[in-house]
Amino acid sequence: MKVLVTGTAGFIGSFVAKYLLERGDEVVGLDNINNYYDINVKYGRLKRAGISLDNLDYNKLNSSAKYNNYKFIKLNLENKEAIDKLFKEEKFDRVCNLAAQAGVRYSLKNPRAYIDSNIVGFLNILEACRHNEIEHLSYASSSSVYGLNESMPFSVGDNVDHPISLYAASKKSNELMAHTYSHLFNLPTTGLRFFTVYGPWGRPDMALFLFTKAILEDRAIDVFNNGNMVRDFTYIDDIVEGIIRVIDNIAKPKESWSGADPDPATSKAPYRIYNIGNNNPVKLLDFIELIEENIGKKAQKNFLPMQDGDVSKTYADVSHLIEDLDYKPNTDIKVGVANFVSWYREFFKL
Repeated sequence: MKVLVTGTAGFIGSFVAKYLLERGDEVVGLDNINNYYDINVKYGRLKRAGISLDNLDYNKLNSSAKYNNYKFIKLNLENKEAIDKLFKEEKFDRVCNLAAQAGVRYSLKNPRAYIDSNIVGFLNILEACRHNEIEHLSYASSSSVYGLNESMPFSVGDNVDHPISLYAASKKSNELMAHTYSHLFNLPTTGLRFFTVYGPWGRPDMALFLFTKAILEDRAIDVFNNGNMVRDFTYIDDIVEGIIRVIDNIAKPKESWSGADPDPATSKAPYRIYNIGNNNPVKLLDFIELIEENIGKKAQKNFLPMQDGDVSKTYADVSHLIEDLDYKPNTDIKVGVANFVSWYREFFKL
């Protein structure tokens, strides 16, 4: 297939592109390489794929030296004209949209970035898919959409009408927008609610990266909600396997769907929503202890109250993923943390 993967300088997108390339698909990667976090990590991800960093241009596709089936373009999703041109010229079979302005806490400081990228940018992707006969659009949602929901584990059948950050609201909006296009234009779409993704090449604004860096530098780590946090940490390889299975399995209408008793995760249109989580939540203090063990040093902990926009616990019900795609994430947290710390030492030459 020929697949557009957006966000390929990002954490998840770089791994998805690599997987598709190594199995023989033709991939066009897209990213705007913004400075939300350390761009050296983003450049490092691109270098892994052989992308030349000397010739990144919004108007030119750069062929990869490592993969002859990979091309990359630096581009903003908000640039409608450029997106339309890209779709028209490249004639993609499928699209995996992983580009977005990430971060719950940052959305309190810079809300417009989320509207521009996650709403306007996603609309441009939907419109381009609609007008270019795309077989299937898969896209990143987030466990953040569950918001104030306290029913555990989080199910795709749950109500998600109470988000508590603009980031979460933008992801819920993506799901609603996708359903509209599935219904009106018969565009198959699948949304993926990711649960706390971690692993090598991870985001520098996420807890594992921040904690590892601080401990190695003999600085205190900020532990919010006084350590009473629980997260369904999901290893990057498990996330990627789930995404690939979704890309390969085009969303179909659910024949038994009824508006009298509507299932939020399916539709009479070709539309699906899945959780991708480890289905095994871990206490934050236990997570920190694993990092300490792998580094060989105790953390100095600065206990703080809960932050605005955050939730105290996440826990994924992945029964729909198992039922439809015969897949369940299973990487042990001990293995995942060890792999990350090893990568961190190597990348930063420690």
